[in-house]
Amino acid sequence: MSAPKPVLTVRLLTWFDERLGGAKYTRKLLDKVFPDHWSFLFGEVALYSFVVLLLTGTWLSFFYEPSFQSVVYNGSFEKLQGVEMSAAYRSAISLSFDVRAGLVMRQIHHWAALIFVAAIVVHMARIFFTGAFRKPREINWVVGVTMLLLGMVNGFAGYSLLDDQLSAVGLRIANSMILSIPVGGTWLSSLAFGGPYPGPDTLQRLFVAHVLLVPALLTGLIGVHLALLIRSKHTHFPGKREREDNVVGQRLWPTYAAKAIGLFFLTAALLALLGGVAQINAIWNYGPFRVANVSSASQPDWYMGWPDGALRLFPNWEIRLGGYTVANVFFPGVLLIGAVFTLIYLWPWIEARKFGDDETHNVLERPRDNPLRTGIGVGGLTFLGVLLVAGSSDVISITFGLSVNAVIWTLRVLLFVLPPITGRIAVQLCRELQARDRAEAPVESDSAR
Repeated sequence: MSAPKPVLTVRLLTWFDERLGGAKYTRKLLDKVFPDHWSFLFGEVALYSFVVLLLTGTWLSFFYEPSFQSVVYNGSFEKLQGVEMSAAYRSAISLSFDVRAGLVMRQIHHWAALIFVAAIVVHMARIFFTGAFRKPREINWVVGVTMLLLGMVNGFAGYSLLDDQLSAVGLRIANSMILSIPVGGTWLSSLAFGGPYPGPDTLQRLFVAHVLLVPALLTGLIGVHLALLIRSKHTHFPGKREREDNVVGQRLWPTYAAKAIGLFFLTAALLALLGGVAQINAIWNYGPFRVANVSSASQPDWYMGWPDGALRLFPNWEIRLGGYTVANVFFPGVLLIGAVFTLIYLWPWIEARKFGDDETHNVLERPRDNPLRTGIGVGGLTFLGVLLVAGSSDVISITFGLSVNAVIWTLRVLLFVLPPITGRIAVQLCRELQARDRAEAPVESDSAR
């Protein structure tokens, strides 16, 4: 009796494998081990949020019109009927009230952007405090920081497309920051906005950058990030079986894959829930952009809050160099942001040089194991946190009936006082935890010796 023929799927896969030889690499990938620790999930949440961003963003792009053309709104939202506005703002209002599921898709997209950036920040904080950026993973650290920067830029470009009162104020601030760059600022502004702001091509260029250029760069960097992860293997926390030359955890197939798929659907479900019940970016309350209507309580999304706070806290200083005036906004809006990201980019090499560390590291450190790094990280986060609070200085002043100047000066003092205090406290806590670990460590008996 002859053996049964393989089913069509098996025969087709065999045909491709004989010509491409992919089975060996697929089997190796499916056998890859992933550490089973909750802190590794933040990177996955960022990835899954990005997938939701791509899906919802593609759907939204069908209804958005990137144009400053002046039109009169005659849609279903009564409070704006007869109001003159840009075609971009009208398309966003129509999407929210006249397209089936339009508002919930807009809100899912916005929430996904917020959580995408937040997950990257928490993921990179975990990498920083555990030393996962050390050799041989310095390049992946640079890739991660670049993804964070691109995520912030694309989020800002996304909510600037709507041309409502709030987002257009942020866009004008961004233009002022670009113009403050000595020598090349005017050229860069013209390149970004298609002429003096608001240039006729502003929204078209933002739209192309938001839906095509930056997502393509992010997709490519995610691929590079995963490839480097496969190449250098996962790190893991110290334990009884964990060593520098192994990875302890679960294989990709089937256990880890099942957990990852479940986490994807949980992330998507949470974003759908937020989009359905938690209102965000209610642009119909802000109205179309009018230069004379700028008001208080105009805050950007949280990840752009600390640059806004830096602009508010910096004194009114300007300098002249070589016949050029370096505007006040350059120092907090360009120089400070550039310095922060440069320091973050270079940190793996700064730390390696500081400690003379050229060893390969696959086992992570607990934050307490490196008090200096932990103290610097806590101090840096405190510094950025004060700037984030400063981005709401007017809201704090109005809410608590305080003088705006008093709030600004208090935050200026805290910006320099709080980071060293919190950093020092973190260092001390790390040392005390180390002392407790040494006291609780089992003492070897004489017979064991």
